[in-house]
Amino acid sequence: MADNKNENKIVVWAEKYRPQKLTEIINQKHAIERIKAFVKDKNIPHMLFAGPAGVGKTTTALVIAHELYGKNWRGNTLELNASNERGIDVVRNKVKDFARTKTMSDVGYRMIILDEADALTSEAQQALRRTMETYANVSRFILICNWSSHIIEPIQSRCAIFRFRTLSEADQIKFLDRIVKDENLKIADTAKTALIYLAEGDLRKVANMLQASAALKKKITEDVVYEVTSQAKPEDVKNMIGLTLKGNFADARKILYDMLIKQGFSGEDIVREIHKQIYDLDITEQAKVELIQKTGEYEYRLSQGGTPVIQLEALLAQFLLFAKG
Repeated sequence: MADNKNENKIVVWAEKYRPQKLTEIINQKHAIERIKAFVKDKNIPHMLFAGPAGVGKTTTALVIAHELYGKNWRGNTLELNASNERGIDVVRNKVKDFARTKTMSDVGYRMIILDEADALTSEAQQALRRTMETYANVSRFILICNWSSHIIEPIQSRCAIFRFRTLSEADQIKFLDRIVKDENLKIADTAKTALIYLAEGDLRKVANMLQASAALKKKITEDVVYEVTSQAKPEDVKNMIGLTLKGNFADARKILYDMLIKQGFSGEDIVREIHKQIYDLDITEQAKVELIQKTGEYEYRLSQGGTPVIQLEALLAQFLLFAKG
C-alpha cells in the first residue's frame, strides 16, 4: 500500500523542475559565477539577493545550502518567509537562537535564509543587523527581496549584493519546453505564448499554470490556459478598447459585461490587462501617458471598494472622451 501511495503522490512541477545545482540556474551568470567562487572556498559572506519574483533567488539560496552541506543541509539551514514572520520577536527568538548555535559540519557556520526580507519591519531589521554582527563567526545570512531599497542601509553594507535579472522570453520557453518534453504533453504554440505572457517572467507561474492546464485537458490550447488562470484574454480587451476609441461604446460595453458577468473576471484583472494593451495602441506617446494616468486612477478606485461595472464603464467613457477630443 505504501508503494501505491507514493506512486499516486501529486508532485508540484514548480518544485520538481527546480534547479538542483548552481550550473542549472537559468540566465543569472553575472551572479552565479561570483557565487560559485564563494561556495568552492566554502566561505560565503552575508548575501542579499534582489530582483523580481520567479527568477531564481530562492532557488539559488537553497542550492548553495545543498552544495555546502550535502545531505545534512536541512540541519544546518534555517529557511523563513519574512512576510509571514516579520516582527522583531521572530528575529530575537527564532533567528537569534539558530544563529548562535555552532554547526557540526566542516563548513564552520550555519546558514539562515530570509525570504521576502523586505517585508521585515524597521525594528526587526535593526535587530537583524545586530544578530548578523554578533554571530558572523558561526552563521551566514542570505536575505531575499524584490526591492533592495526596502532593506536598511546598515544591513546592505554588511552584505554582498546580487541583483537577479528578469528572464528573457527565450529562457522561459526553454524552461517550458523542458517540462513539456519530460511530461510528454501536447501543447499548441499559442498556448505557450499565452503562458509566457501571463507569467511575466516568473518561472514558478509558468510551471504552475502549465500543470493546471495539463490537469484540465490532454491538449493544451490558448483557451485552456486562460480558463485555468481566470485571466481576461488580451484579444478581448484589445477589441474592447478598439471599439471604444472608434466611438462604438455600446459594443465595447457588451464585451466588458461578458468578461465581468459571463466569464467572471475581476475588475482588477481587466484593468491590469487594459494597462498592458495601452502600450500597443496606435496613438502618440503623450496620449498613452494620459490614458495610463486615467487607468491608474480607476484601478485605485477599485482597490478602495468601487463597483467594478461602474468603474470600468467610467474608464471606458474616459477612453471615448479622449478619442472624441
